[in-house]
Amino acid sequence: MSSTDHAADASRPTDPRHEPAGHDLDAWVALLAGEFGVDPAAVDVQAVLDLAREAAHGVGRPAVPLTGFFAGYAVAAGTRDRAEFDRVAARITVLAQGWSSHGDDGTGG
Repeated sequence: MSSTDHAADASRPTDPRHEPAGHDLDAWVALLAGEFGVDPAAVDVQAVLDLAREAAHGVGRPAVPLTGFFAGYAVAAGTRDRAEFDRVAARITVLAQGWSSHGDDGTGG
């Protein structure tokens, strides 16, 4: 982003529905955990954000929500514990980091 892009962003009115990433994520996790009966201590926010970053950089931004879905689904299909998330996240990270070698056009095909 250029400095003019940053200036344009700064001049936009603040919309409380579109807070910067990271705004009150702990409260969001607590709300979701309570709603779905998940132990909030089982959610490593930084690890999930790191996984999203790897998907975005290694595959592409549209891969982020799909990667999150697949990670959650894989954990739920497995042992459903933190160790399973760590295993799934590590494997997805390796796959995302190696994705560019699948095709020269960036589509992975």
